[in-house]
Amino acid sequence: MNVRTRGIVFRQIQATGGRKMLLLFTEKYGKISTGTNLNEKSKNRSSLAIRPFTFGNYQIYEGKNYYNLDGAETIRSYYSIGEDLDRYMVSSYILELTEKIIPLEVPQPGIFRLLIDFMDEVSVRRGQYGTLVLAYEIRALRMLGVFPQTGECSRCGRSDGLAYFSIPDGGMLCSSCFQKIRDAAEHPLIYHTKFDIVSVLNYLGSGSFSAFRDIALEQDTARRLQRIIREYISYYLDVGHLKSESLLDAQIRKGKGGNGRPGNQGG
Repeated sequence: MNVRTRGIVFRQIQATGGRKMLLLFTEKYGKISTGTNLNEKSKNRSSLAIRPFTFGNYQIYEGKNYYNLDGAETIRSYYSIGEDLDRYMVSSYILELTEKIIPLEVPQPGIFRLLIDFMDEVSVRRGQYGTLVLAYEIRALRMLGVFPQTGECSRCGRSDGLAYFSIPDGGMLCSSCFQKIRDAAEHPLIYHTKFDIVSVLNYLGSGSFSAFRDIALEQDTARRLQRIIREYISYYLDVGHLKSESLLDAQIRKGKGGNGRPGNQGG
């Protein structure tokens, strides 16, 4: 059966006999592995569309137990990502993260649209990419149904005194519950946030990416929040260490803050 779908290339592996294997995130079928004889060094319309960071239309033959990519056309190549090292680092991290959090052959239209929106924005944003990465991660958690509980204590339900974030409990803790945990000497993966994490999560998790194009979190806030979110993703989505994490850490350490409300919430 021949199918057509939009997609974005996660990665490409050289196979034998001049063939290539692509890990492709498609709009209709989710993440699939497909072989192809298309040559990226040729000058036809398919050549650019089989490279990573490319958003395109793909013509795929679906066999009984395999996919074969027969044709491709580029929609957007995001060539500017390769022209800027910081853009490349954060984009590599987001592609690798997305690859890990979605299963094979399960449509994820929300995450697909989110990824394209991210790629559109990162290709034009000038610096402070760490804030954009956090916004992507937070929105992905919501779409996957594992967004942390932020409006009340995840243990007792109180809505006041929410000063701690507990990864095992899936959200905020009040000071009273944290004290009980500390007295029992059982407080792994619990963070004293030292900033208004609820407001930051809600702000970054709403609106379009372009709405805070000129806004960035204060550097220390971004670093603290990235550590919490990364641990949370690892805990609930079973995502281990990513090869691109060190690149992202380096980019966040280079941050110099930004303008606007979120940047004033550091602790």
